Amino acid sequence: MEPTPTPPIAQTPDTTPLANTQMPTPQPQAPARPTGRKVLCIEDEHFIGELYARALGKSGYEVVVMTDGQKGLDAAQTNDFDIILLDLMLPNVTGIEILQALRDPAKTTPLRAKIIITTNLEQREDVRAAIEKQADGYLVKAELTPRELAAFVDTVL
Repeated sequence: MEPTPTPPIAQTPDTTPLANTQMPTPQPQAPARPTGRKVLCIEDEHFIGELYARALGKSGYEVVVMTDGQKGLDAAQTNDFDIILLDLMLPNVTGIEILQALRDPAKTTPLRAKIIITTNLEQREDVRAAIEKQADGYLVKAELTPRELAAFVDTVL
């Protein structure tokens, strides 16, 4: 005796609206509450400047990034910033020259900003000590994440 074939099941088109089958969209995070504090990042590496700007922005800071040493110096001398993140290797004017100009009362009125050196440049101990004397902080970029940088900036202010 042969089995009797079962009739095919009638298929009906799915009429469920797509809106009911979509995944819920994630809610955007609330923006960081502005701190009212401004950071000038003088950094010639666009990628690093962008990383710092994002991390600090998430922490509520207003961030201005300058990729040219002379333009960075000009911006710093406006005295509009609370923190200056200063790379040492910059085009047109080096970070060391900027630091010296910002600390020289003949060239710059006293700044309210704290100056933090950010570099990957290996320094002799005596050179690093001389830079650290003029700066309010010294960070090696390769040794910290942008989030750690933001946390450090919080402690400086």
